[in-house]
Amino acid sequence: MESLLLIRYGEIALKGKNRPFFEKQLFKNIEAALQNLKQPFQVEFHRGRYYVTTTEENLFPALRRLQKVCGIVSISPVSQADLDLDKICRQAARLLAASYQPGMTFKVNTRRANKKFPYPSPEINRLVGAYLLKENPGLKVDVHNPKTLVNIEIREKKTYLYSQVFQGPGGLPVGVTGKGLLLLSGGIDSPVAGWMALKRGVKIEALHFHSPPFTGEGAINKVLDLCQQLAAYGQKITLHLAPFTEIQQEIMSRCPRPLLITLMRRVMFRIADRLAQKRKITVLFTGESLGQVSSQTLENLVAINEVTALPVLRPLIGFDKEEIVEISREINTYPISIRPFEDCCTLFIPRHPATRPTLDQLARAEKKIALEELITRCLENIESRTILSE
Repeated sequence: MESLLLIRYGEIALKGKNRPFFEKQLFKNIEAALQNLKQPFQVEFHRGRYYVTTTEENLFPALRRLQKVCGIVSISPVSQADLDLDKICRQAARLLAASYQPGMTFKVNTRRANKKFPYPSPEINRLVGAYLLKENPGLKVDVHNPKTLVNIEIREKKTYLYSQVFQGPGGLPVGVTGKGLLLLSGGIDSPVAGWMALKRGVKIEALHFHSPPFTGEGAINKVLDLCQQLAAYGQKITLHLAPFTEIQQEIMSRCPRPLLITLMRRVMFRIADRLAQKRKITVLFTGESLGQVSSQTLENLVAINEVTALPVLRPLIGFDKEEIVEISREINTYPISIRPFEDCCTLFIPRHPATRPTLDQLARAEKKIALEELITRCLENIESRTILSE
């Protein structure tokens, strides 16, 4: 038996003459998200709505996948009726019967996109509502807080009826605004920053620094699982694993300890800059939030930015920790981020890190290490993996 999903977008409608570009990308992303379903599916687009036809068995697996497609605002399983008021009334009664209980309250809400249909929306609401009350004497109308909302969309060729609305992430389709490189730790913040980049249409790759033997397979698996969660929103994530042990040891043995974190971050950004240029990526993303830790003061952020010519975007810059945690729970990265496997930065935090280092201090410290050789070796030994959405 066939089932039908109706998909709505939001912000795309504001794109004017560029709107078809966004609509086509969302169409491709919807098809990509539904690949590998057990049964076949068909995606259609018509006048601001996407329609997915699939089997009853596939309906909810498809729905779960579509809820993670950026650009989608909401999704509804729908039933259809011809453009005939009597048939619309009968289909509304069948829809309501699925959840009917004596004394249940309801409301009819009509959107008449097809202005050729002879009845205006308020009249359809009244006539369909009267029919439902006649067929189900135990029903009650409640226009303010109904238990069930019978939604009717009058479109060009068909009428669509539904009572359930499932939220999507909204935003823009992944791929419409370019590529970004996410500096991905194993913590709570950077996966959220990556998700926010995806939601703004950015196709992301991820760069993770690890320091064996100080960080083990548990830390790597943690990052792989974080990428798996992000891939559900972006179809696939390319993860670059950069070995950082030699660089950290050189910095620790030769440079002032209060500057360790800032110096390490500056080297990371230099490596990210070169990797991004190689991958034809034009912007870096990080999970930094102003003032959250000592390395995220304004002075430290300025010092870190100084080593790269690429724009560094920080989606979480004004968020507090609770706001970030709330999003991480919503996108299901939080349980992974709190696994007890530390990343290379948290293992080497000095007791009294510098919060306001000067550029001169940092430049003098960096002269004590063979910076160019260390960066070159790190880049040569990066391992890259592609993580696909499940």
